[in-house]
Formats: sequence, C-alpha cells, structure tokens
Amino acid sequence: MNANVPDVFLNACTFAFCEKRGFTRGTAWRWSLEEMARTTGCNAVILPVCAWQDHAYSTVMDSVSPDVMDAEDVRAVCAHARSLGLKVILKAMVNCRDGYWRAYIRFFDSYVPTEPTWAEWFASWEEHVCRVAVMAEENRADMFCIGCEMVGTDHRDAEWRRVIAAVRQRYTGPITYNCDKYQEDRLTWWDAVDAMSSSGYYPVDEIEENLARIERASQAADRPFLFMECGCPSRENSQRRPNDWRFGGDVSMAAQAEWYAAFTDALKRHPFVRGTGWWDWSATRLYPAETAADNTGYCTYGKPANEILRRFSEEASARRYGKE
Repeated sequence: MNANVPDVFLNACTFAFCEKRGFTRGTAWRWSLEEMARTTGCNAVILPVCAWQDHAYSTVMDSVSPDVMDAEDVRAVCAHARSLGLKVILKAMVNCRDGYWRAYIRFFDSYVPTEPTWAEWFASWEEHVCRVAVMAEENRADMFCIGCEMVGTDHRDAEWRRVIAAVRQRYTGPITYNCDKYQEDRLTWWDAVDAMSSSGYYPVDEIEENLARIERASQAADRPFLFMECGCPSRENSQRRPNDWRFGGDVSMAAQAEWYAAFTDALKRHPFVRGTGWWDWSATRLYPAETAADNTGYCTYGKPANEILRRFSEEASARRYGKE
C-alpha cells in the first residue's frame, strides 16, 4: 500500500450516476448537489464514471462516447463539491447496454478459439479504469474505487492485480474495490487495495448477521471496510429486498424508513465500518421535494428516511480513526 484511507467517517451519496457528457454545462446539477449536502448532512460525494459495453460477453468498452461524462464534467463536480466542504470519491464503473447487470460479465477461463477472452476484456477495462484514475489524481480525489459489483470477474486474481498496479502508477491516493453483497469474504486480492468496500443492500432482518460476517472478513484481510453502496427504495416490501429496484408494490415511505432506521442503528453498533455510500442522488433529474410522496426510488430527498440519514450524519461526522 502507498496510501491510507481518510481518518474521518466517509458518509457519502452517490451522485450523477449515468449522466452524459456535458451535463455540467447546465445549472440543475449544482442545485442538486447543494440540496444533497444541505438536507442529508453527508460529508462526501461518490462520483461514478460509467463506461458501456454492448452485452455481458462483449470485450469492447466504450468510455469516450457522449453517453459517458468527460474530464470537464468530473472537474466541475469535484470543484463544486470541494466548495461545499465535501470529500470526493471517484468510482470507475461499466454497464451493459442490453440491460444485463455487470455482475454477469464472464468469459471462459480456458482459451477457446473464436470465443472472447478475459485478456481482451481486461485490456479494455484497464484502459477505462486508468483513464478515470488520471481524473482522480488531477482532482485530488480522497479515494478511488476501481470497480463495482463485478462478481463474474472477481475470481481473476492476477488480472485484477495488474489493473491495480497500473492504477497506482496514475493515482497516489487510497484505492478500494466495491464487491457485491455477500462477496466480502470471497475475494483473494483484498491485500492489493487499501480498503475493502461492498454494496450493503441487505434485507432488514439480515443486517446484523452480515455486519458480523463482514467484520470478520475485514479483520482477516487486515483492511478497513466501508459500504461503497447502500440504500433501499421507497416501495412496499423493499426493506426485505433492498437490492432489487424492480421489487415491491406501491410507494411506501415507511418501508424505506424502516430499512434506514435498522441499517443506521446497526452501523452504530459496528464501528468498524468506516463509511457509507448511500444510493443514490440524481444530478439533473432530482424530483421536487413536494412530489417525494409519489416517488418509489432510492433517493431519500423529501422523504422520512432523509431525516433518519441526517440524524445519522450528525453522529457520524464526529467519528475519527487513527492512521492505518
């Protein structure tokens, strides 16, 4: 390792997911970021830079099309976030244009003529991650996340270590990887990054047991841990399956609030967790607060869960950690 994680609790919202190139030329995003900071009390923002590939077995990654924010967008968001007193985490991501989840990206582990290969895909992925790593260095990001929920790739230990080595040539700050839920104790290359992180979309009645399991994994890997993603939609029954944005019935503020209350209470009992990445907060399409009662999404703006988050933020802001 060549860097330590910040010594404060990183309480962040993911901001501007899948925004297109040039979105910062308007003004809506500035107001939205300001509302996020004001109403949630978060002290950090996670900015995902999302490339695209056609499908889960494509080896060609598009990171420079108009569908992907560019360096100017990243620079603008980072600068405004700093002006608001927020720390900044940059995050490299990829999505599949056909709608399949990135966790399904997978190729044959043994070479088969005419079939796409891991080598081809990782070459494209490394190019994208290193491009974002340069942005992270130029904008003095407080942390850089090198990928998100790529379960089908996680077992490729050697390839991920090569990506990390290439990133460290371009970015001098702390590095993490956002594994998916239930995968925290499965990766073999946690020693190559500075912090473990995962997506904490755990059912409301499974939060405690999974935090205990994650703490053991963090201790075994000798790495600090944070949730790079966590949250719950405001939809009936979503507290029981918070990872699935399609699941549940009609709008329910109570379901989201129940999950937020349970999750934040559990975090207080497990101080080993060094940060949270609440999902998510739109940059250019944030709904008016007065319409929140009709919104079934993850964003907490104008909802009871936002007050739970704000109270948690007040307590979390006091947490400090010794350097690793």
